[in-house]
Amino acid sequence: MRVRVATTALGITAALLALPACSPETDGAGQQTTSSSRTGKPTDAHREPATLTSAALAARLLTEADLGSGYLPKPQRAAQHDDVTVLGCPALSELGGDAATGGTLTFPHKAKSDFTYGSSSSEISEELYSDSPTKLSDGTNRIFDAMTGCPNYQVLAGSAPIDISTQKLSAPQDRGDEQWSQLLTFTAGGRSTVLKQTEIRDGSLLLVISGSPALVDRHLDRALAKATATP
Repeated sequence: MRVRVATTALGITAALLALPACSPETDGAGQQTTSSSRTGKPTDAHREPATLTSAALAARLLTEADLGSGYLPKPQRAAQHDDVTVLGCPALSELGGDAATGGTLTFPHKAKSDFTYGSSSSEISEELYSDSPTKLSDGTNRIFDAMTGCPNYQVLAGSAPIDISTQKLSAPQDRGDEQWSQLLTFTAGGRSTVLKQTEIRDGSLLLVISGSPALVDRHLDRALAKATATP
């Protein structure tokens, strides 16, 4: 059973499409499987914080000055319109039309930045989204629940097959209202790349940090502090 996914939440599709050009990742190379986990508190139905505009989110992203020396902005890739075909994952297939059109997995207000580190292949990506707490929670839970049900599956990005495995990680439960974390291993052309992804929802804001496991751990708290700081 297969589903054609034109767009997927949380930057997963971008990582898949970029994989063939990536070098082997050293951080976390011993990890061979990936999946997702989530923890957190139920959304407070009596508190509905205001959503943030994309411009406001962009101002809260980490900059080179925040990250420190050795980080360089990564040029934005041209928009990709090729479909991604997922094989061997019924949970993702069940997303069907929603996944194919973005649906509830695409949030209206967003901002993103990408950086490379030093002369290595290490990268870190930060994404900020804003919507109602309920929509952020439901959309994020839906895609992560689907991925949790598929510890191993394959993706065809164009004609390139990519094997993906997932490993559930413990999320930082003392941050924000809800937390998710997973480790993804992409294997293509005999090379493997390990990507850590941690998401924290704080009210109407969702922070997503992805990239080299060591860099994600190093900058998570700094990114959350800047993203949630009161102007």
